[in-house]
Amino acid sequence: MKKTVLIFLSLLGFLSHAKTIDICSSCTVKTIKDGVAAASDFDTLLIKKGTYKEFNIVIDKPLTLFGENYPVIDGEDKGEIITIISDNVTVDGLFIINVGTSYTSDYAAIRVVKSKNFLIQNVVLEKLFFGIYLEKSSDGRVYHNKIIGDAVEEFNSGNGIQLWYCKNIEVEQNIVQHVRDGIYLEFSDDIIIKNNVSSNNVRYGLHFMFSNNDVYENNVFEKNGAGVAVMFSKKIKMLHNTFRENWGTASFGMLLKEINDAEITGNSFEENTVGISIEGSNRIKYHKNDFIRNGWALKVRGACYGNSFSSNNFLHNSFDVSYNSKLNDNVFNGNYWSKYTGYDLDKNGTGDVPYRPVKLFSYIVNRTPETIVLLRSLFMDIIDFSEKVSPVFTPDNLMDNAPLMKKLK
Repeated sequence: MKKTVLIFLSLLGFLSHAKTIDICSSCTVKTIKDGVAAASDFDTLLIKKGTYKEFNIVIDKPLTLFGENYPVIDGEDKGEIITIISDNVTVDGLFIINVGTSYTSDYAAIRVVKSKNFLIQNVVLEKLFFGIYLEKSSDGRVYHNKIIGDAVEEFNSGNGIQLWYCKNIEVEQNIVQHVRDGIYLEFSDDIIIKNNVSSNNVRYGLHFMFSNNDVYENNVFEKNGAGVAVMFSKKIKMLHNTFRENWGTASFGMLLKEINDAEITGNSFEENTVGISIEGSNRIKYHKNDFIRNGWALKVRGACYGNSFSSNNFLHNSFDVSYNSKLNDNVFNGNYWSKYTGYDLDKNGTGDVPYRPVKLFSYIVNRTPETIVLLRSLFMDIIDFSEKVSPVFTPDNLMDNAPLMKKLK
């Protein structure tokens, strides 16, 4: 307790002596690098409107960099632009362009290395390689930034917001477009990602691996090359996100691979090639999600156990469920299926006849993709009816025993 009080009092002492250093072409201090060199701990660098052709700006002390009317920092494609290696740094209101491109170094517009208590907000990044790169850092916030790349191919582009070996970070209200992966996490735990829009990226809107106890809430992932990939992680919560128009032969709203003990609730999967593709993922609760006009709402591959699908809406998908393995102990119960044609004589809101969501034609298309041309043909109706009468190729016990008669709101 005494140590905490001493640290707090020391911090108050620093702040009481902190000063503001003006930076502009007509000021005493004309460059950001000179401002950093002249500053003391907890000073503010007030960067006036103008263009500053600088790169490799290293922030090695607690500082606030505040841009007045969005001054432009032009790295002239020479390398990394701002590198933060100190705790307690704020970067606010800058317009950063022309990050260097390298095939051996991941140059970023702003990199944070082994730092705590940082804030990056109201920053606009364009013409970049990597945007905001957080490395072995914690207890920070990336808030209300706009990151617009010009990526065309994966091999010569970087990610918009990247976290590597990070902890306790908030990534909120950012717009990320036209980069390789919009938001990328690896070995990063206890991360909150909410209210972001990640769209039109070359590969994934969101991509994370080996990252646990993370929450993704109220984000929009739209028109990305391959959708969203969630891999090799546990205790994930994905709540009230929108996955929309992720189309392509290898695209999906979301790919789950080796995910355990997760919650996927209140999300909307709309007009994707595949709503969710699931492989080797266990003990996941899929609850109150909307699957609307996808090619496949769900594609369930092998080694999935203990998953529950309840209170979801399956609306006008070409195929509701594709399932190429045993049912195992996965449960479908109490979902609404727009293709359900059963009846409810006792008027309790659930159908009296179970619904079988896996159709034979879906099974055939999985094995012979060319047969997709027969979709919505009389042939498809005939073979689906025959499989419904006498299941042979589809899991005969995969059914929703309490299908809802009305769509859930």
